[in-house]
Amino acid sequence: MALSRTDRFGPVIAFLVSAFAMPVGLHAAAAEVADEQPTFTKDIAPIFREKCEACHRAGYIAPMSLQTYAEVRPWARSIKQRVETRQMPPWHIDKAVGIQAFKNDRSLTDAEIDTVVRWVDSGAPQGNLADMPPPAVFADDDVWNYADVFGGPPDLIIHSTPYTMPALAQDHWWKPEVPTGLTEDRWIRGIEIRPSTVPGRRITHHALARLQQEEADAALGAASDIGPGLLMEWAVGKQGEMMRPNSGKLIKADSSIVWDIHYHAVGEQITDTVELGLYLYPVGEVPKHRQVLSAFTTFEGGREALSILPNQMTVTEAFHVMKQNGRIENFQPHLHLRGRGMQMEAILPDGGRQVLSLVSKFDFNWHNNYVYADDAAPLLPKGTVLAFKAWYDNTAGLRGNPDPNQWVGWGDRTVDEMGHAWVNVTYLDDADFEAAVAERKSGSERTDSEE
Repeated sequence: MALSRTDRFGPVIAFLVSAFAMPVGLHAAAAEVADEQPTFTKDIAPIFREKCEACHRAGYIAPMSLQTYAEVRPWARSIKQRVETRQMPPWHIDKAVGIQAFKNDRSLTDAEIDTVVRWVDSGAPQGNLADMPPPAVFADDDVWNYADVFGGPPDLIIHSTPYTMPALAQDHWWKPEVPTGLTEDRWIRGIEIRPSTVPGRRITHHALARLQQEEADAALGAASDIGPGLLMEWAVGKQGEMMRPNSGKLIKADSSIVWDIHYHAVGEQITDTVELGLYLYPVGEVPKHRQVLSAFTTFEGGREALSILPNQMTVTEAFHVMKQNGRIENFQPHLHLRGRGMQMEAILPDGGRQVLSLVSKFDFNWHNNYVYADDAAPLLPKGTVLAFKAWYDNTAGLRGNPDPNQWVGWGDRTVDEMGHAWVNVTYLDDADFEAAVAERKSGSERTDSEE
């Protein structure tokens, strides 16, 4: 039987119809996938606003700005690599060990890292401009960070004496002593340190302000083996320090500040000072708890005992007994170019052990201060041993090692080494310590029951 024209071409027409119909479904699926793909304006810019732009903005310390799509797009692949390997943002606490709750955590979450990676892998699309978050507002460098918190600028500002760093020179250390000008004892509730000018930030590697004052051992109490100690350090990555309510640091009448400022040449002669801003409790107000910033060493035997042999790894340990109950407020490792990591562990009087924090990928370019969250700061009874361990890598495998064939000992120069942890301890008497432990336990139980 002969087939009609329609009958003969029906299968072909049906095939063509189905073939051309398929892209409709495919386009719908593609549109759905596109909706799931991150865009810069909607997904990436908010992350950069919160975690990156404080450094990555025009005229600031990072090598490039990441505030606009045009600025970010050429660096997309590099950003992916740095984010995936957790090199950026700089946060070197090992996320598999110890306490993970910090007030100043600037690391990316796993979800944020995944978003950045998927964005780059999908071609780094810009997205809808209407989704772009408003520009971030950053305080100028001449604005005190805590002025809004305390209702104005610091109550007392102390400047180091001016220093001129030559354009070309080896590193210099400037250690003047400057009187505070106080005529009565006062208590500190907040501290900031900073180079006085923006050019000064270029030459100032770090700056220490040590408190020099006479005190009887009884006045220092639990801290009598430490002394009034260091008030604060400024370095890239640090902002300042605020005491907890009803806690403070004592600064006495006729005291002075002994500065220890590390300058390095940048190819231009620059004169600058460093300024210490102190926010004080009102006259006559005495906080209940005294806080002391200690430099706990990570090796035994004094500075001359630090010995890092060439072409090998070196591990050091040191142990410090807490003479009073205390709350550990922060952990900040201080090493130099061969430093690879540092651990702080608590060995309790009952023999129990708890690793508090581990920095497993120390980077000398960033002096991160890890400030524990209020409900996570370790509460340790007197008799606890704080055990510190540090790792040094003096091999060719360490990128940035000046010379793995050199023996290295203690010294101020960057090519020398150090080993200590800046740790703020708030000392508590027995009654206050027991109350703090009970409050922490009660809070944990509430959290557990609410979950």
